[in-house]
Amino acid sequence: MASFGLSTPGKAVSKKGERKQPGSTYTQAQISAIETRVGSFTVRYSVIAFSQTEHKKVDPKIHINVLDSLVPKLRQHPGIVLLKRLNIILDGDSEKGFGLINANVPLFNNYDLIALVPTNQVTFSFACLTHTLPSALTAHIIPLPLTLPRLNLYLKHTLVRTALKNGGVFEINYVGALGGEQDAVLSDANAAESGLSVKRNWWAAAREVVRVTKGKGLLVSEGVVSDGDLRAPRDVENLISMFGIAQDIAHSAVTKRPNCSLFEPIETRKTYRAIISECKLLPASATLSAAEAQDSSTSPSANGKKRSVEERKAVQGGGKKKETDGNGPP
Repeated sequence: MASFGLSTPGKAVSKKGERKQPGSTYTQAQISAIETRVGSFTVRYSVIAFSQTEHKKVDPKIHINVLDSLVPKLRQHPGIVLLKRLNIILDGDSEKGFGLINANVPLFNNYDLIALVPTNQVTFSFACLTHTLPSALTAHIIPLPLTLPRLNLYLKHTLVRTALKNGGVFEINYVGALGGEQDAVLSDANAAESGLSVKRNWWAAAREVVRVTKGKGLLVSEGVVSDGDLRAPRDVENLISMFGIAQDIAHSAVTKRPNCSLFEPIETRKTYRAIISECKLLPASATLSAAEAQDSSTSPSANGKKRSVEERKAVQGGGKKKETDGNGPP
């Protein structure tokens, strides 16, 4: 069974802690550091998603997809799939709009996955009710800020059920359970914290998420910045099973659930109005000829008998006609 790592920060970090600025090119040293991390992932995971995080909104005039210049430069590993993911942190300023509109579809098509990180009740409602609907801009991944001292979201059953019905998933990053380093963009946007109380906050918030969702639609990712915080899939399953959910559900949160949350939305975003099946329209004449060809190919013996009977009748009819013409009245 394939394992998935769907939350790997894609921006390089230098030794002094300075983040890579968007739009600038990656140096060879930074690419080598990222390849080293990818090598540590390939031992345990078969699908890796590099994430780029934006705060408040995505402005097409200034937004630059830094992953487009990163992924092609990385060395290809046999059997390993590299994806590009965009995280948008939503706050009070995002309630007026955060760029996820039809006019920006070409911009978002360059990303394989789109995730919305809500930080208040209004943005959480937006993420669950509106943006999980199948469309070209479906943001089906909803990461929850579990390391904050208090979860600023009220997980209403109506919102959660609607999001799950639309195909959305709720993501929790296990880096908070380890007290590891958080992504700098999340920390700057007050969507994550680091410190001594992070573990306590994470366990309390994650337990509430598992209680409301009952383990359904739960997606577990890593979100690690340091390689020392990376854990194997089996360790993550054991970690999630401590919430009291069944072992098969914990296994699904690491393997089956990421698989469904990956390929189905990717396919729906590339089709018209999220219709997966493709219907081919043919002219009426072409349809009739195709049906006749299929009938002739499927029942050749019946057609042969039918033709032989008709020919026999024609021959008999012709003989009777000739006899009648020869022996007719004077």
